[in-house]
Amino acid sequence: MGREQQKTDSFKSIIMKSILSSSAVLGVNRCICLVAVIALAALPAVGAGSAKQAVRKDSDPSITLYNQGVELMLAKRFPEAQAKFEQAIKKNPRFAEAHNNLGYTLRKQGPAHFQKSLEQYNTAIELKPKLAEAYMYRGVLYTEMGRKSDAQADLAALQKMNPELAKDLAEVMKTGKEEEQVYGLSTEIRQ
Repeated sequence: MGREQQKTDSFKSIIMKSILSSSAVLGVNRCICLVAVIALAALPAVGAGSAKQAVRKDSDPSITLYNQGVELMLAKRFPEAQAKFEQAIKKNPRFAEAHNNLGYTLRKQGPAHFQKSLEQYNTAIELKPKLAEAYMYRGVLYTEMGRKSDAQADLAALQKMNPELAKDLAEVMKTGKEEEQVYGLSTEIRQ
């Protein structure tokens, strides 16, 4: 091989290394840009899904109505609370906590409302089978209706889900009296 050929090969080698280096640099730059775009696109999703950040539900009128019902229920204004929970359910029929609290407000209005109360507890449990509060108060309702074996079944389910509420239900079943404290209600939902 002549000197001219060696120069040509050397020059080709330098050019190829330069082209490969430029391609590699361009490839890396493209990857960095792609990663940056993906990261920026993901930022809002990371913030919205944070467990430490409350999810805002301002656009859901059923939650506003539900929270108003909770306030009225805690003030023992049961007919008014009933109306709010019914409105919340009308807006969102799958709102298990609203069904549970509607059952409570109906039950607190006396035996004439027991059947409707039972239907609401059953709906709450159907919608959310692990909603311990619904088992708690359905068990209280069964006790008030004299349906001891049904109350016992709710107690057994509750013992697995929430031992504290199970103790409260067991006490109601034993004494036949419900204390005035609110221990099995579904509480306000933060907006």
